[in-house]
Amino acid sequence: MEEFMVKLPDYLVSYGLRIIAAVVIFVVGRWVARLVSRLVEKVLIKANVEAALSGFLRKLCFFLILAFVIIAAVDKVGIQTTSLVAVIGAAGLAIGFALQGSLSNFAAGVMILIFKPFKAGDFVEVAGTLGSVREVGIFNTVLNHPDNRRIIVPNAQVTSAKITNFTAIDKRRVDMTFGISYDDDIRKAKDILMGLMKSDPRVLKDPAPLVAVSELGDSSVNLVVRPWCKPDDYWGIFST
Repeated sequence: MEEFMVKLPDYLVSYGLRIIAAVVIFVVGRWVARLVSRLVEKVLIKANVEAALSGFLRKLCFFLILAFVIIAAVDKVGIQTTSLVAVIGAAGLAIGFALQGSLSNFAAGVMILIFKPFKAGDFVEVAGTLGSVREVGIFNTVLNHPDNRRIIVPNAQVTSAKITNFTAIDKRRVDMTFGISYDDDIRKAKDILMGLMKSDPRVLKDPAPLVAVSELGDSSVNLVVRPWCKPDDYWGIFST
């Protein structure tokens, strides 16, 4: 006991210095983590990366650096961190297996936000579903269906299937078919249909609209009518 009391000041000085060093490492490390994560976000924003992705990557960068800082601070105190790192790694592996579906959705969301096959407001068909894109998130894409249903599609399904973006180009063709009797005047019918398209201000003059015979059916001559319009006018013209 007497020997312990003699060495106590040395222990206090030694461990006190270690604790102070660990606190300094943590404080400075946390400041560096914040600084680096903010710089990462600024770089991503300048690179026109979506705000949702840049914000998520900023937080991810911060917590990864902070984890290393905490391990370094704990090691400075004198606590063995080898077993701690092994436990964290095993826990991360177990969580990864448990959340593999969510992780695949996250990876797909990152790809969508980077390559931007569509953006909010576009009318698309993804995973066999039609709708206007309301939101592109990290884990799923939210669509508004034309009949006002809200559809949430996991991003993994979006990237694993064909994506059709109907509004990516500023012109869209409307394909319609009209049948007339074999006794009707084909030229007159074509003139009437062409006149209707030319009189509609929503129909673009370039490319020029088209009327042509597409099929000789069993009971009718089918005429294909193909006007061009702005994407926003598509359904209005199609249902006219």
